Amino acid sequence: MLGSISSFHSVTQGSYSPQYSFEKNNHHDSLKNNEVVSDKTEANQKIAENQTKEEQTSVEKLKSRDREVRAHEQAHLGAAGAYATGGASFSYTSGPDGARYAIGGEVGIDTSSVSGDPAATIRKADVIRRAALAPASPSSQDQMVASKANAMAEKARAELMQKTQEENKPVDTKYKTDANFETVTGTIIDFSV
Repeated sequence: MLGSISSFHSVTQGSYSPQYSFEKNNHHDSLKNNEVVSDKTEANQKIAENQTKEEQTSVEKLKSRDREVRAHEQAHLGAAGAYATGGASFSYTSGPDGARYAIGGEVGIDTSSVSGDPAATIRKADVIRRAALAPASPSSQDQMVASKANAMAEKARAELMQKTQEENKPVDTKYKTDANFETVTGTIIDFSV
């Protein structure tokens, strides 16, 4: 969904980043890290065994929704290009496993017209419309942004047509005056001797 921006990262339980010792030939530390990894893996297996089928189904649905939301917002972000005002912002829920899952999101996009340049505004409106409709299943908010982008483009087209007509308007020179031209009036004097 297109909207305002913040950047968040999902946190998933069960991720493990061992801290390795960088001492040379320290076989004991290496064994210790493998034991920690093994202990962590066993703990995750026990947690999974203790979850009910209902909880496991709920976690799988949340994981699927998280992937869908992230892909949706990434599609907006990728298509918006320079008009994106930041990264994607997500709303989260906690699953029965204690992990946070993205269940909604939005991407901000600059929808202002380009002042004094209707042709640039038309190009920008086209990018906005494509960004709004980029996900496989655009939301109603996405559809509304695309509609506003179409209206922005139509207004800019009308301005461009008017500007073009004014530039191509024939100039009537019969009554045209030049601000730099001065009319000299007075008496003619003959200086012939």
